[in-house]
Amino acid sequence: MGRGFAGIAFTPHVKEEQRRHGSRHLYERGEQSSGRDRLGPDEKAFLGVRDGFYMASVTETGWPYIQYRGGCAGFLRVVDDQTLGFADLRGNRQYISTANLKRDDRVALFFMDYATQSRLKILGRAEIFEGSAEADALIQKLRVPEEKTPPERAILIHVEGFDWNCPQHITARFTEAELTKILEPIRQRLEALETENKRLSEAASAPQLSSRP
Repeated sequence: MGRGFAGIAFTPHVKEEQRRHGSRHLYERGEQSSGRDRLGPDEKAFLGVRDGFYMASVTETGWPYIQYRGGCAGFLRVVDDQTLGFADLRGNRQYISTANLKRDDRVALFFMDYATQSRLKILGRAEIFEGSAEADALIQKLRVPEEKTPPERAILIHVEGFDWNCPQHITARFTEAELTKILEPIRQRLEALETENKRLSEAASAPQLSSRP
């Protein structure tokens, strides 16, 4: 955990709750350490293969609003060690997140990898680009060629802090692509057994030549 995340998330009331439940000393040490606030190789590799994440913004009435952003694996680009970007695809056209972020640029991102029981939380500020030549150029830079849904805008997330969560209580789940990869050796073994079984069946049913004179 970097100082940026702790500085944002650990408010006075949060610290008081930690003291009340006996965990304050654990996080106090972390706040005093020189934890990174810039994305490193582990974060970049993890983010670079995600096919979706949850994004929270703040409404005008102060309510949190969470929406899912998805696309082809790798649609979220790591621009540099403090910036993420993606081409925002056309959805249900409610534009709640877009309006929220234009008014209040604070954003919280939640990334899950159920197969490895990993999760990464990122706090940052969103910058929206749309309706301009600059926006069009950024969309073309960020969009995934395989994606068929048209993008409406480009969004950059300027990272202010991040934190990895422990895997406790994460139920392992697998996508169809992940299962296909895991089961591929079994599929190949089954094909080999079926081929061998067919060969043995054909050999057993073939006419036998008599060895008698």
